[in-house]
Amino acid sequence: MHLGNSIICPVTGIPMIAVMGAVAFYAFKKAKKEFKKERIMPFVLLSAFVFALQMINFSIPSLPMSGHIIGGILLCALLGPYLGFLSMALILIVQAFLFSDGGIMALGCNIFNMGFLSCFVAYPLLYKPLEKMNKKGLGMVLSSMFALQLGSIMITIEALLSGSIQGNYMSFIYSMTSIHLVLGIIEGGFTSIVYMLKDKKYFLSSVGIVSLLLSGVIANYASNKPDGLEWSLLNLNDSFNAQTQSSLYMLFEMLQAKTSVLFSLDNSYANILGVFAVAILSYLSSITLKSNHNNI
Repeated sequence: MHLGNSIICPVTGIPMIAVMGAVAFYAFKKAKKEFKKERIMPFVLLSAFVFALQMINFSIPSLPMSGHIIGGILLCALLGPYLGFLSMALILIVQAFLFSDGGIMALGCNIFNMGFLSCFVAYPLLYKPLEKMNKKGLGMVLSSMFALQLGSIMITIEALLSGSIQGNYMSFIYSMTSIHLVLGIIEGGFTSIVYMLKDKKYFLSSVGIVSLLLSGVIANYASNKPDGLEWSLLNLNDSFNAQTQSSLYMLFEMLQAKTSVLFSLDNSYANILGVFAVAILSYLSSITLKSNHNNI
């Protein structure tokens, strides 16, 4: 679901970066009011865990494509919507800048599609009401499905606004929503299982170990099939118009080439370094949140 620079034009991408920057500032201000020292390790380890999960593409049986866990609802359920959003933003920033996984110019769109829609739309509208009815499992499945459907629709809208889809857009949105309906069910089930384990004694330490195993070992066996977005774009044929003409596109591509220092490394080393990068950024963010909290 990670949009690249060639799909989003500057007129769409740059304002979205600014808007998501403002949302991140708002989420930070809200999160610091309730932040405590005890939340540092959950924030750090769960951020690293979701980063590792996003690196693992798994094949979808009987279909020529793959998918991966997004983790937005999982982060919200375990950290709350504000910390969950900040966690997702940090994950996507590391992916874009260090791995060239998702374009820097498309970063605002990616944070909106995978972070904002999960944390501030699907989570409060679907998960929270069902949680109050003591139906957390159902809430996780439905909110995960809803978040991915919203993200699929928004990708289509962003691509249309950017001019990268010039026809056959109904076929594109059908492909995106149908694929991500399946992925939403898988994600919801996975989220429910992880959530049920949260009160186990060694949950956080296990999450840290699993993150390293996922990134250092299991990622080597990830599917090479195109993900849902890539497959949908391939089916557009001549209806896709890459947004590579502007000087701003070239500027963002040059920036991404300079910062993507982990892109050319061996997968195992790169992914483990990525896990540590997310963990370090999350920890530094936690220190800032704790410092601000103590000054209130």
